[in-house]
Amino acid sequence: MLKGAGYEVMDLGTNCSVEKYDEAVRSGIDIIMCSALLTTTMLYMKEVVEHYKNNPTVRVVIGGAPVTQNYADSIGAHGYGQDANEAVRIVERLSGAVT
Repeated sequence: MLKGAGYEVMDLGTNCSVEKYDEAVRSGIDIIMCSALLTTTMLYMKEVVEHYKNNPTVRVVIGGAPVTQNYADSIGAHGYGQDANEAVRIVERLSGAVT
């Protein structure tokens, strides 16, 4: 959906380490999007958010089947999307394309 909306997407694959996200950030990525399919994988989202909390140029957006807005708020994520359409709207807002 993001590609269709005209955004450049760098798919890092699954089970990404923070170091892999750091490589993407060094190459110019400023919005990291994490998706969880199982509740056990949600815990790592918190680590990713914590890692970037003091970096004002990087935003972390989370989503996935077990993820909720309450969880996104509790870990300090910059955004939560319940589906791909909403993810596009969040990226538009975070990138300043839409207010």
